[in-house]
Amino acid sequence: MARLFEYQGKQILQEAGIKVPRGKVVETPEQAARAVEDLGTEAVLKIQVWLKGRAQLGGIRFVKTPQEAKKAAAELLGTRVKNFVVEKLLVEEKLKIERELFAGVIIDDYEKKPLVVFSSMGGTGIEEIAREHPDAILTHHVDVLEGFPEYKARGLLSRMGFKGKLLVKLSSTLSKLYQAFRKYDARSAEINPLVITEEGEVYAADTHIAIDDYAVYRHPELGIEIAREFDRPPTELEKIAYKVEENDYRGTFYFFQMVEKPVPDENYIGFHGAGGGGSMMSMDAVLNRGFKIANFTDTSGNPPASKVYRAAKIILSQPGIIGYFASGSGVASQEQFNSARGLVKAFMEDEIEIPAVLRLGGNYEEKAIEILETFSRFIPGKIEGYGRDDSPEFCAERLKELVEKGGRKVHRVKPIKEYTPPPGAYSFKTLTGRVYIDHSLCARCQARDCVEACTYGVLKFEDGKPVLAISEEEAARGKCTECLACELACFLDGKKAIHIELPIPGLAEYREKITKEG
Repeated sequence: MARLFEYQGKQILQEAGIKVPRGKVVETPEQAARAVEDLGTEAVLKIQVWLKGRAQLGGIRFVKTPQEAKKAAAELLGTRVKNFVVEKLLVEEKLKIERELFAGVIIDDYEKKPLVVFSSMGGTGIEEIAREHPDAILTHHVDVLEGFPEYKARGLLSRMGFKGKLLVKLSSTLSKLYQAFRKYDARSAEINPLVITEEGEVYAADTHIAIDDYAVYRHPELGIEIAREFDRPPTELEKIAYKVEENDYRGTFYFFQMVEKPVPDENYIGFHGAGGGGSMMSMDAVLNRGFKIANFTDTSGNPPASKVYRAAKIILSQPGIIGYFASGSGVASQEQFNSARGLVKAFMEDEIEIPAVLRLGGNYEEKAIEILETFSRFIPGKIEGYGRDDSPEFCAERLKELVEKGGRKVHRVKPIKEYTPPPGAYSFKTLTGRVYIDHSLCARCQARDCVEACTYGVLKFEDGKPVLAISEEEAARGKCTECLACELACFLDGKKAIHIELPIPGLAEYREKITKEG
C-alpha cells in the first residue's frame, strides 16, 4: 500500500465534502507563524510523517500566537522521528472538541469486500477499542454494486443511539468517506478522531489513507513517488529502482534498502533473491553466517535479462558492501540464463572486485552456470555459480570463505560510463533500450555467433553483417526480448561490435554523487 500524508488525505476528504479544520502545510518556521496569523485563532502544529501516535512522539504542538508557532516549528522541522526527517508541518485551527469517534473503510481480504467500521469512541487505535470496548464497534460489509448511500449509514448509526441533525451529519460523513475510498482505490481510509465540536459540527480531525499499489498509476494527481508500503520515505536509490519496475512489467523487480549507507566493518552484502519463500531461506542462510543485508531485491516471474541487469546495477550502487549473494527458490520456473546474462553484463561493466555467489536454480540452470563460468575470467572478483542441488546454506558458506580469502575487499561504486556509438553505427530501438552494432568491426569477423545466439530470430546476416530480421516497429514493441545474448557472444568473439544500451534514469547522477562523497 502507498501511504498518504495527513494533509494529502484531508485534501481527498475535503474534495468529497467532508469537513476538515482550516489549515495550511508549511516548511519553515516563518510560514508557520504566518499560517497561525492567517487563521486568527489558537492552532495545532502536526508533523507530517507516516506514523500514528504522533502526540506520544512529541510531534503535535498547540500554540496560541504566531510567535509560539514559529518557535515550535523551529523545534520540529528537521528533527528525526523514528525513520523520518520532518520536512513539513500541518498548521490547523484548534477545534473545540466535545466528543471523539472513529470512522474507517478497509478491504476485508477474507470476504473480498469493503468493510465500513465505525466506533462511538475514538482517539486511540481501533484494535485497542475493539479489544476493550467491543460494544462500541459497528461494522458493515459493502456490496460494491450498491455502494454505501446515506440511508444505509443512517440505519446503522441509529442503532448506536445517534439521532436528529447529528445522525444526518455523521451518516453523510460516513457515506462520503466510502465514496472517497472507492474513487481513489484505497486499501484503507480512516478518520481518527472524527470529532463532534461544541457547536455540533462534525470534522475529520486526523486521517490515514493508503492507496492500493496496483492502482497508483491511475492517480498521478496524488504525486505518489513509489507504490510500496514503507514505514519511512523512500530513499533516492529506491525511487530509481521503482522507475524500472514502473516502466517494465515483464517479471518482477522489487528493491528495498535495509540501510542507506552500509558500513564495511559490519559485514553488509548485496542481496538478490528470486521468489519470496526461497529468498527468505537464502536470507536466513547468509544472516546465519554473520552477514548483514544491505538491501532486499527480488527479480522473479521470468524477467528479461535487461531487468536483471538493471537490478544488479542498482545493487552495485551501494558502497561498502563486501559481497554479492543471489539465491532464489532453487526450482524457479524462469529461464535462468536470462538472469546469468544480466548479472554478467552488470559485473563486467562495473568491474566488481568483491566476490559473488550466484545460486540460479531452476529452468536452464546448467546453461546459466555455464554462462557465469565462461565470463567469470573477465570479472576481477571471484564469481561462482550454483544450481538447485546446492543449498542456500552451502552457497552462503562459500561466500563467507571467498570474502575472507579475498581479504574482505570493499565494493567501490564506479561512475556510469556513457556509451558513445561509433559514427554510422547500425542501431535499433528495443522495448527499454537500444542496440548498437559497429558494422566496420563486423566486416573483419568470420564468426556468426551473434546471430546464432539470437534464438528468437531477431537478427540475420545481410552482406555478412548482422541486421534486423524483423521490422524496427516489432523490435521496439518487445519482439527483441533484450536477452543480451548477441552482445555477450560478440564479446567472446573478441570484436565487441555489439553494445546494448539499457538506461537507468537517475542512476548516473546518483553514482556521481556517491563517488564525490567518497
